[in-house]
Amino acid sequence: MTTSPETGSEQELTRADVAGLHVLRNVCIDDVWGLLACCSVRVLEPGEVLIEAGQDNDTMYMVLSGSLSVHLDHPRAEPVAHVDTGQTVGELSVIDGSRATAYVRAASVVRLLAVDEQTFWRLAMASHDFAANLLVLLARRMRANNASLSTAEKLRKQLEREATMDGLTGLYNRRWLEERLPRLVARFQRSLEPLSVVMIDIDHFKQVNDRFGHVAGDQVLRAVAQAIQRDVRPTDLAARYGGEEMIVLLPDTRLEGARCAAERLRAKVSSLHIEASEGVPLPTVTISLGISTLEAGDSAQSIVDRADAALYRAKREGRNRVVTQ
Repeated sequence: MTTSPETGSEQELTRADVAGLHVLRNVCIDDVWGLLACCSVRVLEPGEVLIEAGQDNDTMYMVLSGSLSVHLDHPRAEPVAHVDTGQTVGELSVIDGSRATAYVRAASVVRLLAVDEQTFWRLAMASHDFAANLLVLLARRMRANNASLSTAEKLRKQLEREATMDGLTGLYNRRWLEERLPRLVARFQRSLEPLSVVMIDIDHFKQVNDRFGHVAGDQVLRAVAQAIQRDVRPTDLAARYGGEEMIVLLPDTRLEGARCAAERLRAKVSSLHIEASEGVPLPTVTISLGISTLEAGDSAQSIVDRADAALYRAKREGRNRVVTQ
């Protein structure tokens, strides 16, 4: 017969209470009953906090009935897990002496068997099956944690990709370019190696949108972007600069090599057969390209500005052509 400090009422532990506890599976209850019967039974009302993050905890709690919720930042934050009837909580702190890393509170009326540190280790010594069940429990939690870490890493990479990729074209976005290009320029300035920039603009793109609609315009953008991705080297980097403008960074490429690459790309785009979503063929698409090559004292902005100026010369001179700085 034990007393719950929370309710002040006497709580009697029965063998039926512990029959469903996972940590006691295959354990001979007669061998450990004397230890279990000495433990206190606690009753929590919904919302009561059992364990606080950052606090010492020297007790393993066996859930006799009800459910607990686990919270990371605050006891009233969204729960990240539940500890239901038959499960345990707090054993990790008992084993390694660490402080609690999460808040645990009652999700319903909960009856708990509170196993203090001394009794915990006496149980482990008294029953091989108890110790084996603990190992299985810890192994499962480690696997669950590893799975959570893997999922979190996949999510991190997905969010990182979404933050740096243009959703329509699949090219890098302007944000990525503004972060990456200054580092590339600084690196190639130090190494005195060549770096070229190609600015690309789709000719008469507004007419495509006006005549065939924005869905067709999106088809054109995707088709040109795919042509760029197929044509560039693995070391080249392509981004959507804004609207119908795109940019390609060509590491280790001098002006003449960049001109050859740009002419090749111009020819490939002009040979594309693009259809609107209804299967209606769209007019031939052409692009204008402007090239600049890294010079001493250049910044990311100055090399882009020169490529942009060359691009506008290409447009003024009749479009569908390549112009160098």
